[in-house]
Amino acid sequence: MEKRRLGNSDLFVSKMGLGCMSLGTNEEEAKKIVQHALENGVNYLDTADLYDFGKNEEIVGKAIREVRDDIILATKVGNRWNDVEDGWRWDPSKKYIKSAVKDSLSRLNVDYLDLYQLHGGTIEDHFDETIEAFEELKDEGLIRFYGISSIRPNVIKQFLKESSIVSVMMQYNLLDRRPEEWMELLKEHNVSIVTRGPLGKGLLSEKMLAKASSKIKENGYLNYSYQELEETIDSIHEKLGDKRSMNELALQFNLSHPSVASVIPGASSIAQLEENLQAVNNPPLSKEEVDLLKQLTKPSHYEQHRD
Repeated sequence: MEKRRLGNSDLFVSKMGLGCMSLGTNEEEAKKIVQHALENGVNYLDTADLYDFGKNEEIVGKAIREVRDDIILATKVGNRWNDVEDGWRWDPSKKYIKSAVKDSLSRLNVDYLDLYQLHGGTIEDHFDETIEAFEELKDEGLIRFYGISSIRPNVIKQFLKESSIVSVMMQYNLLDRRPEEWMELLKEHNVSIVTRGPLGKGLLSEKMLAKASSKIKENGYLNYSYQELEETIDSIHEKLGDKRSMNELALQFNLSHPSVASVIPGASSIAQLEENLQAVNNPPLSKEEVDLLKQLTKPSHYEQHRD
């Protein structure tokens, strides 16, 4: 599988990573999914300390024990759950980050992280303190590089200005094109985009509207009413579905943008993972296909969290 450089780092990640949040808590099944991904060219695994309150990191750690040096391992920090009874709270403080990284390393049973990501961010955060924590962790050899997982424009701009991030993880798909506003700026700063949610809650998978929840049927999805969703998805399938699967169109659309280093769909089964592997290993979209997909879907931008 093609590898792409992550920002200005020396990390070369597979153009499709594995989003580990969907692995579940059955260790044997999760291990099979991870191994199948690795056997098929995926070298980039993304988890977070929040997923199943640390259990996901433990499961990933066991699955990669024998191949640690062959993979790019990423996790996230900032959603603190070890001092509250129910749920979590936001804590981007230096003290917490430097403590939490040791807990993640322990659960993953590794000595270092390839990529450590701030799992969110608000404009009220003390950015200097957060960035200082990541820079110190780099100097200490506990992490190789760091990035952020944020959709908030004012947070992204602040980190581009003040830090040495190599990546920004953002939700991006044919039905949520808001990150396009930032692609050129990120490219100018040599910061890569890693995309999550590429299948739009399953609406862009082979099951299409069969995956629509009752909430989506009632309220639509982002700036699409349910009727608009039906019309848009039907038109995509009608005009391009004879040559490409919906999975393929969705994942390849993300990968068509030079700013995107990797697309990270989740997988709760080997069959689901295999669909995504086939989709990304097929030929890339032509310019004409990309242009048509843009014509069939809505451009949009973030309304909130702006200067």
